[in-house]
Amino acid sequence: MSQVQTEILPKNSMKLTITVSVEEIKPHLEHAAEHISEHKEIAGFRPGKANYEAVKQSVGEMAIYEEALENIVRQTFVEALTANNIEPVGSPAIDIEKMVPGNELVYTATIALMPAVEQLADYRTLKITAKEVGVEDKDIDLALQDLQRMQTKEVRAEAGVAATKDNKVVIDMNIKKDNVPLDGGQALGHAVYLAEAHYIPGFAEELVGVKEGDIKNFTLKFPEEHYQKHLAGQECLFEVEVKELYRLEPPQLDDTFAAALGQKDLGSLKTIIRDNMRKEKESEETIRQERELLELLAKESRFQDIPDLLLNEEINKMIEELKHGVEEQGMIFEEYLKNVIKKSLADIKLDFTPQAINRIKVALVIKEVAKKENIKASDEEINDELDHLAKHYEENKEAKDRVYSPAYRDYLEAIMRNRKVIEFLKELMVGGKKAEETQKAIEAKEDVKETKTEEDVKTEEV
Repeated sequence: MSQVQTEILPKNSMKLTITVSVEEIKPHLEHAAEHISEHKEIAGFRPGKANYEAVKQSVGEMAIYEEALENIVRQTFVEALTANNIEPVGSPAIDIEKMVPGNELVYTATIALMPAVEQLADYRTLKITAKEVGVEDKDIDLALQDLQRMQTKEVRAEAGVAATKDNKVVIDMNIKKDNVPLDGGQALGHAVYLAEAHYIPGFAEELVGVKEGDIKNFTLKFPEEHYQKHLAGQECLFEVEVKELYRLEPPQLDDTFAAALGQKDLGSLKTIIRDNMRKEKESEETIRQERELLELLAKESRFQDIPDLLLNEEINKMIEELKHGVEEQGMIFEEYLKNVIKKSLADIKLDFTPQAINRIKVALVIKEVAKKENIKASDEEINDELDHLAKHYEENKEAKDRVYSPAYRDYLEAIMRNRKVIEFLKELMVGGKKAEETQKAIEAKEDVKETKTEEDVKTEEV
């Protein structure tokens, strides 16, 4: 068994100094040597069959130690936690103090301890207000316009025709400031719909009246709130060549239009749009309520100091989430930082710190409420969910095995427990009109509008 020394550090942190004996190291070294021989040709031996001494002569004993190190640390670290009844949060920071062939291994593991909730706010008296959720006729009209826009035909205009505000033009463009081309200010084949607002005010209006083949230069100001601060409010020269001109032919919003989208008639299409929009708004409102009640509960509670290790891990997790989102949009993360938001990674970490602290506090209060109210997922519920997930991987044994692994079971158990806690808190903390009541009120208001309109018509006829 390894020797373990513990040292309490500030902010709920602890350092473990772990000494692993030569005897404990030996089986790990033998396994590492075998693994090396499977992937490296050792003279006189078939793959995986070379003995320890042969591998040592081939790659050096330090290479075997380095190969074995991860497994040695993983096993002895877990054993040290278990033997000392320590429950860390997050990942440890490992530093190798001594690693010399033929000697004991000494390393330190700095860990964050779970900060306690010193005083949990009274969630039975805290309240948030539910917002009204409903779909109005104008929402349906906007959705229909979007569908109409997607079904619009674009027909190449005849030569010599001047562009109107209902047309689309395709241009090559070069933007200059002080007669110097802007970095990223060149665009070939850039489509501009003249009826739509452009991010540069006045840009679309400048193109009304142009013809294919025209070259036009004009000066416009970038908006004050433009994301590129060095251009915000600045006047720039736009050099434009018109390459193509299209007239737009939108379909009529009638039963034929609805049938092309697989619906019986326009009324049926509107009903489906209304139902889908209501579900989407209800989902958004649910997410808002859950976020607000958890943030309120965290704000009104009191906590021990949050360890730097835990905080940094949460910040890094948020950065990875941001990076994933940026790359999903086809951008390179480093270029996004440099050219779009003009911030360094250090700036981002600083910006994320308050939100990371709040996320940690929210996780702590969820766990504390679960403990106080004895909220947990039953074995039956967990097993049912695991079986449901495993059905998606019937042809992939490795993935299916991961679903049934102890680590994934623990993860799923925590997720299901958290969901139960949130539902419990919503029952206590959310007040306001229900969505169906709100929708009925909106529909009643629309009916009143229609009635008034009919009465107005009758009055005019009289």
